[in-house]
Amino acid sequence: MQVPLIRLQCGANSYEWGKKGKESAVARFAAATPSDDFTVQDDKPYAELWMGTHPSNPSKDVTSGRTLLDLVQDNQALLAPSVAARYDNKVPFLFKVLSVNKALSIQAHPNKKLAEQLHAKDPKNYPDDNHKPEMAIAITPFEGFCGFRPLDEIAHFLESVPALRQLVGEDKAKEFADVVKNTNDNDSEGAVEQNKKALQTVFGALMSSSEADLAAATKVLIESAASAGADFAGGGVSATSASTLVELVTRLHGQFGADHGLFVFFFLNFVTLQPGEALFLQADDIHAYISGDIIECMASSDNVVRAGFTPKFKDVDTLVSMLTYNYAPIDEQKMDPTDYPYATLNRTAYSSGSAVTLYDPPIDEFSVVRTTLWGNGAKATFDPLDGPSIIICTAGKGKISVGPTVQEIKEGYVFFVGATAECVLESEGSSDDDEFITFKAFCEVEERRSGTSEQASL
Repeated sequence: MQVPLIRLQCGANSYEWGKKGKESAVARFAAATPSDDFTVQDDKPYAELWMGTHPSNPSKDVTSGRTLLDLVQDNQALLAPSVAARYDNKVPFLFKVLSVNKALSIQAHPNKKLAEQLHAKDPKNYPDDNHKPEMAIAITPFEGFCGFRPLDEIAHFLESVPALRQLVGEDKAKEFADVVKNTNDNDSEGAVEQNKKALQTVFGALMSSSEADLAAATKVLIESAASAGADFAGGGVSATSASTLVELVTRLHGQFGADHGLFVFFFLNFVTLQPGEALFLQADDIHAYISGDIIECMASSDNVVRAGFTPKFKDVDTLVSMLTYNYAPIDEQKMDPTDYPYATLNRTAYSSGSAVTLYDPPIDEFSVVRTTLWGNGAKATFDPLDGPSIIICTAGKGKISVGPTVQEIKEGYVFFVGATAECVLESEGSSDDDEFITFKAFCEVEERRSGTSEQASL
């Protein structure tokens, strides 16, 4: 029978937007597990580390070289019968590390029904028939765009950024402003639907503008950013200052030149995350990542609908038609993590500020737990799960134990933990200031029937 603790070799993808060489957490983590196929090159960008069974870049057992997909399909007890039955004998989530140096594309991920349609129609550009809700947790300071801004902020930018209004069109901009004014403070279902329709119309006008109009508007935008200073974009909005907008316009123009993304971000919330802060992105929600290192977890899919900041295939019509057009301040789109109730900290860990934190999005395929242990000997014992887990260490070092099997774990090490196995993490810092951090993605189909356990001293 397969031991339910498997150290994994995980593949690193190189995309233009990744951080280069050892500046990339992806490169450092991938290099932590020796491989004849991987050496870090200083001038090469390393963008994504993939952990899971997705066929595009499946993880492998370090010892046998077999793929994780082969292992769990040969021994379905590693997944748990309930998970294996629902998710076709595969790990239902794709766990990643992303290292972002240059902005990723303006994008969204299709819902399940649309994913099936896109895959059937265009399997080259849409390789999966699955949806892709995803969660991002910062491991270094992070910048991104997430969801549409409150509508009064978008109306403000349409009024105060001539280049944006020029690209959208005067009539469309005025129509949008009138709708927002007339539905202000009206949160009835009818008003919300009217707002969403108006937002789709003005966003569609922006995205369908010609390359010639885009080039002309970009010239006006860049000149304004360079000369207006604190007055740029009407002084900004409460959530995003004029100086921040100027810096973003300048930086993103330097990366991509004339691009629709330079104007899309006036529609989107700009978000910064500190380590441990997180976002959940539902299917059909617009977003883009700008900089930083993150842990990302998603349904096992590689479907992306892109429309800006990318040399890859763009599908503007699909993006404009698929989006939810939900709008809200960014604080409403951040996650609110909680204490994880199914782990026990020993007294050393409990008294030193160690924590086990749960990020639990409103979907079935995955949740993520962040464990922080301070000082030598701090320990967290995790109750058995009726489903699989994948654990990565992002800082420090320690031991990971499942039953009698004990292995070293340190930065970049990745492990698969099979279903129904109690797992113990123990730090091995040389001082009380040493921090041992891991992230664990997991899936359980069956709801727990027992009450939650207290985090207590042993």
